[in-house]
Parts: sequence; C-alpha cells; structure tokens
Amino acid sequence: MKHYSSDKKPNIVYILVDDMGYGDLSCLNPGSKLQTMQLDRMAAGGMICTDAHSSSAVCTPSRYSILTGRYNWRSRLKNGVLDGYSPSLIEPGRMTVASFLKAQGYHTAMIGKWHLGWNWATTDGQPVAKDGANVDFTAPVTGGPDACGFDYYYGHCGSLDMAPYVYVENGRVTAQPDRVTSDSGFRFWREGPTGADFVHEEVSPNFTRRGVKYIEERAAAGEPFFLYLPLPSPHTPILPLPEFQGKSGTNPYGDFCLQVDHHVGQILEALERSGVAENTIFIFTSDNGCSPQANFEELAACGHNPSYVFRGHKADIYEGGHRIPLLIHWPKGIQAGSVTDETVCLSDLLATCADITGAPLPDNAGEDSVSNLPAWQGKTLDRSLREATVHHSIDGSFSIRKGNWKLEMCPGSGGWSDPRPGPACEGLPPLQLYNLDTDIGERTNVHDQHPDVVEELKTLLTRYVETGRSTPGAPQPNTGGPGWKQLWWMNSSQPEAGQTSK
Repeated sequence: MKHYSSDKKPNIVYILVDDMGYGDLSCLNPGSKLQTMQLDRMAAGGMICTDAHSSSAVCTPSRYSILTGRYNWRSRLKNGVLDGYSPSLIEPGRMTVASFLKAQGYHTAMIGKWHLGWNWATTDGQPVAKDGANVDFTAPVTGGPDACGFDYYYGHCGSLDMAPYVYVENGRVTAQPDRVTSDSGFRFWREGPTGADFVHEEVSPNFTRRGVKYIEERAAAGEPFFLYLPLPSPHTPILPLPEFQGKSGTNPYGDFCLQVDHHVGQILEALERSGVAENTIFIFTSDNGCSPQANFEELAACGHNPSYVFRGHKADIYEGGHRIPLLIHWPKGIQAGSVTDETVCLSDLLATCADITGAPLPDNAGEDSVSNLPAWQGKTLDRSLREATVHHSIDGSFSIRKGNWKLEMCPGSGGWSDPRPGPACEGLPPLQLYNLDTDIGERTNVHDQHPDVVEELKTLLTRYVETGRSTPGAPQPNTGGPGWKQLWWMNSSQPEAGQTSK
C-alpha cells in the first residue's frame, strides 16, 4: 500500500445529509423521479457504494459512529437521539476522525448540524432544564466539536426542528435569541428561542456558503484539510428555497432533495475552482434512511420511493432504515465510474483515514472501523472487508449482517414502520432471519429453517458486545448507561414470541 507524503496527503470533505433515502439519488435508483444531476456527476467521476450502511437508523447514533469509528450502542446512548439541550455524547479523550487527522497535520473544521450534544452554561448553575429555560446564551459553550479535534466549528446543536435555534461558532453563540419561533406541517419545527441571525430557510445555504469559503481559504494555504459538512436537510423542516419549489414534480420533500443536490454541486465546483479536486476525497452520504415526514403516499402517487427496493425507512431495523447512499469522488485515488458491492459502514471512516495516512490506530480507538481503501482501489479481495456489520434501530433493537444473512433480534421493525414495537408484534417470532441475496425486501422470515445460521450470528453478536469491539485488538470496555437489558439473547431465558423484554 502506497501512503502519501506530507505534501501530498489528500484533503477530505465529508457531506452528511439528514434523512435522505437511497432511492432519492437517480444514480442509485433508475426509477427515481428526482434527477440529482450533481450527485450523478459526482458518482460518474468516482465510486458508488451499493451496500453501504449507517450504524443506526437515526441520526445522533450514526454521527457518533462516523466520528469515533465505534458502534453507537457502545456509548451511553442505548436508544433514541439527543435533543438540542443534551450534553456532549462523545467521551472525553476519545479519538475521533478529526483529532486523528489533526495529529497528522490536517486543519479540521465542522460546519453544520452537530447533534452530538454540547454543554450549555446555565443562569442558575443547575443542569439544563428540559425546555432550556435556564440556558445562558451569553456564556461559552463547552464539550462541542472543539473538544473532539476540530480546529474550527460553526453550527447548531440538534436537528433543525429542535430548539434552541442559534448558531454557535467556536464556543460562542453568534447572536442572542430575540424571538420564539415554531411551525407546523411539513415545515415542522418545535417552539423555541431563535437567534437574531437564525432563519430556518437559510440554514443549509448558509452552511454551504461557509463550506465553500473554507475550501477556498484552505486550498490557498496549501495544507491538507478535513471539512465535515453535516447539512440539516432534507430533514424537517422541509424548506426548499423558492427556486426549487415545484422543481422535482413530486412534493416539497422532493424539491428539498434537489436543493441538497445543488449544494453538493456548489462544493464540487469550489474544489475544482480551487485546484484541489484531484487530490480531495469528497464523500457524500446520509445519516440514515428517509423519514416518513417526506410523505411516502404523496411520493408513491408520483412513482417515487425514497427507500428504493428496501423494506422500511428511518428508525427501522429493516434495510430502509440504515442502507444509505454513499458516493466517493477522488480522481487521484479512485477510478471514475467505479462501483463496489462490498458491505461497508459509516463507522469505517477512521480506519480508512488511518490506512491512507499510514498512521496506526491504538487499541482504544476505532473499535468497529474497517479500512475501505482496498475497495476504493478496486482490489480483488479473497474475503469481505468486514467480518460482519451490526445495525441498530431507534428503540435499541439489534441486527447483525454477515454475507447475505441478516439476523434481526426483534419481532418487528424496531422503529416506525409496521409491525411497530408493541401490540402489533404479538404472536410474531422474537427473531427474524433473512437471506438478502434472495429476499432483499425482507419478507420471508426463515429463522426456523436455519437454526445453525441463527446460532452462529447470535454467538458472533454476543462476542462483539462482550469484547467491546468487532475488529482485531485488545478487548475494550463499553460505556455504561441504561439499556443493556435489550440484549436478551445473551441471557439464559428467551422472551416469548412478540415480546422484546424492554
């Protein structure tokens, strides 16, 4: 493997969009009603990953895994997501992609939606109230991206529908709240304090403009850089700019996806204009599958399915919850028009960066991260890059995928599609086993026909949990917190059919 000398280290730009489905990209879905021209251009000049997955079917957990290379359920967050007032999730001292690259001479920046918690100061010295009423917006913010290895950051704490609606730049709120805002319908955002410079419709364009400026400045400086650009769209509130309204011929969600596509084009053009596109690893992906807020019925009436051929959507253990678009554009390192069918996970970024730079990872970092570089280089592999991949739903349900076999440790979706956790799962087997080679839609549960496969995958998943890692290396501790009772298969008693023991 040829590594890169200090003056030739590739720049890395990572766009993470929010709740965009695999089927929303026309380069991935031949039947897509959305013509994502910029993403198609990016794919034509780089690589498409057809079997890519987020570690979780919801956003906070996926973001944790992307930056740490560690499965989200090893953190204190065992299910659900954080809100806009939650404290920092990434453990102090834990290596991240940003801290690793910073040590390799990179300038690092986060511009966008953080959603991994940070620590607000309070006016009364007490913990932050659930509604944030005691937050002191004039005081410094701690435990944010700067504590995780980013030299510079500008963004907001939670999703764009979660208060508070303020920008924070390097630990300081950029403009004090001067009003309380809320909205409903597909424009939905919760009521909350809103900064004087914060306009919901302008957030994604603002982040993109700042991303362009950062690229131009760092390209001029001539030093390698890592830009993490997590855009809050097309998650709710669904707010396409006037020039995109009606453009898709579907509904506002489809229009918003085309705006996202436009933002990708702006970044690609900035790289080209700055003369660094050739040796910049430009990655585009989504944190999980498409949300029902997109209005699947409306989209279906137009002949469009954001989940493509996959069952389920955001929040689910099914493929539609965590199989996501992943495109990599790197002219110097990846052949144009490449396609890989390797099963990869967004947790793999850290190990891939380590492989590229030639710097090893310590045992207590990237415990679930596997280098994807061999697949990027088009090498013929005698075995899969990943031994297996673990998935996680919003309610904390697990699945494990090895080869074509996928074992789901719950009787239903574990999320928002039918059968939802609860009464809808009564009478169903507590396990689901699918052969994705013959049943990509996950419709025929064959767990009772393949007890040997079930046992093999249960044993492997148990080992991954108990050893604190799924890659070679010394065992590591999992972070404490509630929720481990969901690991019912590790106990001697199995729940009755239709029960999840939660």
